[in-house]
Amino acid sequence: MRYEGYYSTTEAAEKLGLTTRRIQQMCKNGEIRGATQFGSRWYVPSDFLKGQSVSLQPVDRKALPIGVSDYKKAAGEYYYIDKTLLIKDFLDTKPQVSLFTRPRRFGKTLNMDMMRTFFEKTDSDTSIYFKDKKIWSCGEKYTKEQGKYPIIFITLKDVKFETWKATLSKMKELIAQEFARHRELKNSDKLNDYDATRYNKIVDGTADDVVYESALEILSRMLHDHHGVAPIIIIDEYDVPIQQGHFKDFYNEAISFLRNFFSAGLKDNPHLSFALLTGILRVSKESIFSGLNNIKIFSILDDKFSQYFGFTKDEVKKFLSDYGCSEKYEEVCSWYDGYLFGNTEIFNPWSVINYIGNDCIPQAYWQSTGSNDIIGEILANATPEIRENLELLIQNKSVLSYVDENVIYPEIEKNPSSIYSFLLFTGYLRVVERTLKDNRNMCVVKIPNKEISFVYANEILSKFDKVISQSTAVSIQEAIYQKDIVKLQELLRKFLLETISSFDYAEESFYHGLIIGICAIMNNTYIVESNRESGEGRYDIMLTPQEKDLPGIVIELKSCKKEEELDSIAQKAINQIENKSYGTALKTKGITHILKLGMAFCGKRVKIDIIEE
Repeated sequence: MRYEGYYSTTEAAEKLGLTTRRIQQMCKNGEIRGATQFGSRWYVPSDFLKGQSVSLQPVDRKALPIGVSDYKKAAGEYYYIDKTLLIKDFLDTKPQVSLFTRPRRFGKTLNMDMMRTFFEKTDSDTSIYFKDKKIWSCGEKYTKEQGKYPIIFITLKDVKFETWKATLSKMKELIAQEFARHRELKNSDKLNDYDATRYNKIVDGTADDVVYESALEILSRMLHDHHGVAPIIIIDEYDVPIQQGHFKDFYNEAISFLRNFFSAGLKDNPHLSFALLTGILRVSKESIFSGLNNIKIFSILDDKFSQYFGFTKDEVKKFLSDYGCSEKYEEVCSWYDGYLFGNTEIFNPWSVINYIGNDCIPQAYWQSTGSNDIIGEILANATPEIRENLELLIQNKSVLSYVDENVIYPEIEKNPSSIYSFLLFTGYLRVVERTLKDNRNMCVVKIPNKEISFVYANEILSKFDKVISQSTAVSIQEAIYQKDIVKLQELLRKFLLETISSFDYAEESFYHGLIIGICAIMNNTYIVESNRESGEGRYDIMLTPQEKDLPGIVIELKSCKKEEELDSIAQKAINQIENKSYGTALKTKGITHILKLGMAFCGKRVKIDIIEE
């Protein structure tokens, strides 16, 4: 139906060179003046289109805060999702020492800088950074705390070195910089000569190691004496040197230094108002916080403060609306949602910001923000049972496991079952269900979203690349897709010749593991399953396509001792697929195009038969 003076959204889209969906969204967001709904359809006034050049700029024109962890800049110069009610909730609870554990890039550093900016006593008026934020409407009980305390702020997020010597040198540098930042102490008449001398030695780097280990206690006492108010201590990403020490073999040295460093500043310190720490793991078994009975830990399993690290559903919806891409919400959910902190559904903030900033192109943005060594170590130490569970996770299925909040890095080797705790707290898994059994957390966990599926796939591929190059693996996949049996046989034969010894292929299970390994990197186009029931038996490997235009694939593997038996054994494998109706499971999922591969191996020789249905 036509209305005088209006165009349909389809007509408007053609004239403006945009999609109909984009025009509809602009109408809903009020971006087109005079847009009107007649019934359920939107119409665009013809006057709007006369000489109109539609700007695709978002409603909020501010730049996106990609990599910005400075609160003043983030809140003043960039698009900022207001998290200042964290201050209110914290002051309502106000533990003596708080530890917030969250995965990397979930806003820990920005939130800690926000806390520092709010509480820190400075020469300038920093209340201007909060008067238009949610915290300022909460009343004098909270606003009177603004600008009241001296602050000790140290972030360890960049303490990533190959040796303990370099790590310790960086730690000393950070401590010296924080002392120097409090230049009011240099000539303070509230400090005695001994403290003045020690202050100068710490700043110029000539103090003994023992003095640096006591630096938090020393600086908090000096600040308390000078200002008459006990300071707040904020330590961001406190466990980065511990993680680095684990992977670079100086774990014990890192633990020893940090135990003394934190104990001196946080344990029974009369010169402390309160302390805030962030990290990925709580690692309390390390006795880093030995005897510290005033610490309160808020992990991803706790509901308290759950909405302040990462983006909530409502925040993401508003974010997308402000940037004119509300129609992308479902895509954002599938890629970057799926985390559950306490009872709050959380999106990965880093990835959402990068997604919007990159013209809404879905990619694994979080993957490049740090090391994924933890997955590599887990793959290297996985037992057969854990490998099977990892296979289930990659197939978007769930795994039931105890989750230990006190997990420590050495347990990856000593206690392989701890891997689910590591993967959960580091952001590679989400909790689906949680129950308390024998005072322990029993959790159903799974991979949260497509982005993390890509991380798993790439890590598996990188480990597998030590055995088979990525180009060869991709070529093998392509040969399967194209049903090019000659090419597939040649690629597998070449691979076997180059990589295995005569001791490697005695059992059929070896070849089964080999093909599963190649198929594992197909996880974003196929769901890979092995040894499952279908029809009248258990197939070896089944690939279920996630896109309708791809065929389903069933693979049966056989091995033999004599090369002349390869042809008959390959045919036997095909017959087994047919006779036992292994394709039934695919057909029940509505997949009618099926490739059936019979693979026969003898040493470094391979024969493949294929039939198509």
